[in-house]
Amino acid sequence: MTDCGCETAKKDLEEYLHNELCSVDFDDIREHLANCADCASEHHVGRVLTEAVQRACKETAPEDLRAQVLLKLRAVQATH
Repeated sequence: MTDCGCETAKKDLEEYLHNELCSVDFDDIREHLANCADCASEHHVGRVLTEAVQRACKETAPEDLRAQVLLKLRAVQATH
């Protein structure tokens, strides 16, 4: 493996977080993160944010809010 460098690691961090890279690119970024505190810090922030969004998306909206949103969507769709 070769060190992909900070530019590549940061550019592909989102795909890395979501396991959307080929195994070679994934391994290169993983190796880089193990040796670069700055990129590892960005990875940590991205991971924490991703986990927070995943938890929030599991919650169900209150029924009255859901009904209001659907009503607005239908109104917008009716004008197009």
